[in-house]
Amino acid sequence: MLESRFSGTSLFERQSKWESDHLSTVEKDTNGEVLWVWCYPSTTATLRNLLLRKCCLTEENKLHHPFVFGQYRRTWFYITTVEVPDSSVLKKVTHFSIVLTAKDFNPEKYAAFTRILCRMYLKHGSPVKMMESYIAVLTKGICQSEENGSFLSKDFDARKAYLAGSIKDIVSQFGMETVILHTALMLKKRIVVYHPKIEAVQEFTRTLPALVWHRQDWSILHPYVHLDADELEALQMCPGYVAGFVDLEVSNRSDLYDVFVNLADSEITIAPLAKEAMTMGKLHKEIGQLIVQSAEDPEKSDSQVIQDISLKTKEIFTNLAPFSEVSDDGEKRVLNYEALKQRRFPPATENFLYHLAAAEQMLKI
Repeated sequence: MLESRFSGTSLFERQSKWESDHLSTVEKDTNGEVLWVWCYPSTTATLRNLLLRKCCLTEENKLHHPFVFGQYRRTWFYITTVEVPDSSVLKKVTHFSIVLTAKDFNPEKYAAFTRILCRMYLKHGSPVKMMESYIAVLTKGICQSEENGSFLSKDFDARKAYLAGSIKDIVSQFGMETVILHTALMLKKRIVVYHPKIEAVQEFTRTLPALVWHRQDWSILHPYVHLDADELEALQMCPGYVAGFVDLEVSNRSDLYDVFVNLADSEITIAPLAKEAMTMGKLHKEIGQLIVQSAEDPEKSDSQVIQDISLKTKEIFTNLAPFSEVSDDGEKRVLNYEALKQRRFPPATENFLYHLAAAEQMLKI
């Protein structure tokens, strides 16, 4: 059963210092009922149902995840869930979740802030103090509290969030097969990742966009997706993505992926319809060897490995440049396919460069 316990507050104008656009609280009471108790400002029924699904309180006898994050239709959600100790003023509540939605990808920033809000809610049992801190961060980018901790929005740079995962860990698990992931990302293919533990899915998927650092595009990331119709419809509207699932049933949904990663079994599978575009050759072997060699160097940090891969990526685009020309309307560069064919690259390299041009919208229409 869902009901509201607190009314909303007047809307404050969001300032550029803070990207959050929604704050809400979900409680699980001693009867096992889950209550959507408060939100600011109001939200749609669709988004509310999605967030209830994500916060894990509605699942019977399931582990409660301390922190999860994901994306739905260009809105990021960040959810911190805590168990209520006996000492708290929340006497009839066993667990609650603090939910923030935002326009930017920065799990560390929103995890830190929601933890502060959780401590406030545990102590006061009402959203008033939370709201004060939320408005302070919304307008000034900072909230200070001796008992609950301080938060400064500018401490959390977006680039830090991009570099928080470990490319070295991915290469350690998949070795040369990492080049399949690199190729799929370069070609803007659909990658689905499965693991029964959401923490493993999120850690792995959030790192993958760094393999194509030149784009710095984390909007392709959907690290926590359920097999629900509205979520899958939103996902399939994206031309290429990295999507994480905890339900093994997704392995049977070949309509959702070009590359399937079973993280639990360390297996990568290319879907039949994607095999032609994903044909591997000498160039891919070179890229794979560079990735493995760089990642296995104990002297190199993850950011240095990313830099090495990025330099190789630039080299690939440099190779493509001589076969491009200004389009008829003069607005962009397009591929001269005849010039590419005349260069007589190995078939797999020519195929890759052609599909890369397609991914970069460089084909003549």
